[in-house]
Amino acid sequence: MSLHGKLKEIYKYEAPWTVHAMNWTVRPDKRFRLALGSFVEEYNNKVSDTETRLECLLNSDKDSDFCAPLTSFDWNEVDPNLLGTSSIDTTCTIWGLETGQVLGSVNLVTGHVKTQLIAHDKEVYDISFSRAGGGRDLFASVGADGSVRMFDLRHLEHSTIIYEDPQHHPLLRLCWNKQDPNYLATMAMDSLEVVILDVRVPCTPATRLNNHRACVNGIAWAPHSSCHICTAADDHQALIWDIQQMPRAIEDPILAYTAKGEINNVQWASTQPDWIAICYNNCLEILRV
Repeated sequence: MSLHGKLKEIYKYEAPWTVHAMNWTVRPDKRFRLALGSFVEEYNNKVSDTETRLECLLNSDKDSDFCAPLTSFDWNEVDPNLLGTSSIDTTCTIWGLETGQVLGSVNLVTGHVKTQLIAHDKEVYDISFSRAGGGRDLFASVGADGSVRMFDLRHLEHSTIIYEDPQHHPLLRLCWNKQDPNYLATMAMDSLEVVILDVRVPCTPATRLNNHRACVNGIAWAPHSSCHICTAADDHQALIWDIQQMPRAIEDPILAYTAKGEINNVQWASTQPDWIAICYNNCLEILRV
């Protein structure tokens, strides 16, 4: 079924630059706000809004001339004082944030490294906290070694390999199911499919979603349903899948939308589950589903 035929509303914004990063607000009183990030080939990229101020700078390489680039970060939803980052130097770092005394109208925020661990054999490309076990201590990462690894902040002496790409292709992104923490999705570099994993059955994909005709760039689970997921790719398509038939193969998506360019990001609004945002080229589109 084509999403074009069902849609009554598509909102479009054209930016003055290529849109790269994008996400919805989680504030229930500002449900239709989105933040956009540009892809500009300049060294100094910054937030230019005059109402925005730097609260805290997290830097674990203060004594080094070389600082390995970060690839991703995730803020813990249960404990907002925890922030995880991943880097091309093979490490994941869990930061602890502390709010100090109020100075004037400003809370002084400081950050320290709670733990830094060698997470992979090669570059780490993504990190994400799991909602399992209280939602504070479990997180997973993916990287250039082609593996999905799971960690527990209470037992960092070992990790669990949830999945390894058969051809050892780098894994670029992982995304946890919003309703069922047993499931997560990942995608490999230049791959036409998304792999759905069940952490209770390591190393064997629960299913593969492979209707895209060009490499996948984005994954977003529905905020209100454990069996719906949206994937987006260079074939201009955003596809919504119903995976409740697992472990039977999922042959086709239930909805499809074709954009006018290669989609590089997709986000499903957590406070507005009937709205999905995609971006391609210099455009942001908001779709009602």
